[in-house]
Amino acid sequence: MKIYEYKKDSFVTIGKQGSTLDGLSFVQNLWKDANSHFNEVQHLAKKDEFGNLVGVWGNMSDFSLSFQPWQENFSKGYYLAGVECVDDAIAPEGWTKWIIPSFEYLMVECEEKDTFVKMIEYLSQHSLTLVGAVQDFTDPKSGKNYMLFPIKSN
Repeated sequence: MKIYEYKKDSFVTIGKQGSTLDGLSFVQNLWKDANSHFNEVQHLAKKDEFGNLVGVWGNMSDFSLSFQPWQENFSKGYYLAGVECVDDAIAPEGWTKWIIPSFEYLMVECEEKDTFVKMIEYLSQHSLTLVGAVQDFTDPKSGKNYMLFPIKSN
């Protein structure tokens, strides 16, 4: 498992929001909905100098929407399936805008199904504490999926 330090300033994501209260397949359903209606937010997406998307995010938050880790042993909370957008973007009807706070993260590529569990163990072994919710990130350039574990607020 390759672990990288990664600092990210506050950023905006617009996506489809749901929660663990919506049933077992809620994350897959959110992604299906977001992907099938992406044209509605494509013009708001943040892009690099070559016109490529900057990031696709599976953002998470506790039920207070204060971007703390999911509650009850990481089993209950909100999820936003979306794309990183320009800061002043206004979410179209049916979409939700989140402003993710600035954090320093430990970032790990998702190469195994138990990446989350291994990282929680890693944090414990190194006396590190989550200061916010874990975020899923897909790099559109490489297609690689990562999990970002916030260990310091900025």
